[in-house]
Parts: sequence; structure tokens; C-alpha cells
Amino acid sequence: MKKIIIATQNQDKLREIRAIMEGDGVSVLSVKEAGIQADAEENGATFEENALIKARAVAAASGAESAIVLADDSGLEIDALGGEPGVYSARYMGEDTSYEIKNRNLIGRLDAAGGKDRSARFVCAVAAVMPDGQEIVVRETMEGRIGSEAQGENGFGYDPIFYPDGYDCSSAALTEAEKNAISHRGKALRAVMKKILYKNGEKSKKG
Repeated sequence: MKKIIIATQNQDKLREIRAIMEGDGVSVLSVKEAGIQADAEENGATFEENALIKARAVAAASGAESAIVLADDSGLEIDALGGEPGVYSARYMGEDTSYEIKNRNLIGRLDAAGGKDRSARFVCAVAAVMPDGQEIVVRETMEGRIGSEAQGENGFGYDPIFYPDGYDCSSAALTEAEKNAISHRGKALRAVMKKILYKNGEKSKKG
């Protein structure tokens, strides 16, 4: 069984990652469970750069030669707002500002702009640092639109205002399994695991 350390302190994200990766024959550990303390300044210009910054920092601090380190950086891009909040999604309006306030602000900005173009996407970049130092980076998206009101009690962050393409409800109104099957993070984690398994000669087992 492979040991994978997830470079995040976000408990919502960690829970979601564990749910997505169940059944892949891996043992998923948080940095706290792995006994690792690593600070990384997420100053990259892209989701990919920030994911690599976090993964490299935890890998350097882990000293675990047999562990794979995974990190993701994700966020919301709204076309009518020039791609905002983008890589600043977690820091938009301040890290301590509630997502209820952030979501209300984004809906208000779109409404004030006429509200005609509400297209948006969730983006997730996942970076893996392998025990031998090799790095893998993948990027996936979930396309959709910003609703006119928040909806749903599941999910977290911007989920209540994001309506995935093909759905008449927000991603916060989907079940965990439904969301993980189509989400940016679900697709990115499955893609990076295929690459990891391929590198380890297990392509035939996972396709």
C-alpha cells in the first residue's frame, strides 16, 4: 500500500480528497498525521506553481523516502470578472472573511455588471513529488456558471454559488459522490493517480 501525504491544513479539502482516493490502495495522511511542519508561501502566478510550492515544501520536510507528497491548488475563475478570484480564491476579501460574505459579494458584482455572462469554472492543479524526486503536475476544470443566489448545504467555499454545466443546482446541493464524480479536484486526483501508477509499472491494474 502506497503512503501519500497530503500537503494541506484545510480539513474540508482533506476530507474530500480522502473520499475521492478511497479504494486506490493508498494510505492518505495529513501533514499533521505525518508529523510534518512545513511553511510555504503560495506566491506563484498559477495554480500549478502554487501546488508545486506546497508539495516541494512538504516533501523537503518529510524525510520520508517511501512517501509520495500530493498538493493541490484550486480556485474559482469568473469570466465576466476577468478570471477573479483565480489564484487568490482563498484570500479573496481576506482569508478570515467568511465564504458567505465572499459569495454574496461575487453575486453582487455580477448583478451590478448586468449579470448576462455568468460563465465560470473551478480549476484544480495537483502536484505530486515522488520519493525519487520526480514531479507530476496535472490540471483539470469543472465548467459552469454563477447562480443568482447561494444554494445547498453540502460542499464548502464557493460551492453554493457554482452551478455545474448540465445541472440545475449548485455543487453544494449535490451529494458528495455526485460532486466528486464531476469535480475539478476529483478529475485532477484521478488523473495524477493514473500517472503515479504508470510510473510504478501498474498501468495494467488501473487502465
